[in-house]
Amino acid sequence: MKTFETLAELAACVGQDVAATEWVDITQDQINQFAQATGDQQWIHVDEARAKQGPFKVPIAHGFLTLSLLSQFFDKTIVIKTKRMGVNYGLNKVRFMAPVPVGSRLRAHLHLHSATPIEGDGLQLQWNVTVEREGSAKPVCAAESLVRIYA
Repeated sequence: MKTFETLAELAACVGQDVAATEWVDITQDQINQFAQATGDQQWIHVDEARAKQGPFKVPIAHGFLTLSLLSQFFDKTIVIKTKRMGVNYGLNKVRFMAPVPVGSRLRAHLHLHSATPIEGDGLQLQWNVTVEREGSAKPVCAAESLVRIYA
């Protein structure tokens, strides 16, 4: 856990790799719940028997499930003591470069690209996030995540 007293202290980290998260396990139950919530029931995610015959030999997580973990990665990794609230503002780019087989362990590397003051005593942060899968040389996801934090 990386703790910052103020937004200014965090903003001073622009251009730096700020943190790497803890590992997160990807389970079939998680994949099934995501499929239920989003309506994406494609067999490569939820049909374990058919997935064994498919290109990955096991079910894989939805790309958007991997992307949705960004909120968890930030929440469990970075604390700003003076933060009143934070909101997701959007994404500039997202790429899914490799599949995430069920049973994978993922973690994110958080690089603070920019911190721009915004109205309301806040900062708009652009984080360049790279999500890796344990044991794989290739990242599974890269995203430019925009977050607004208010003190």
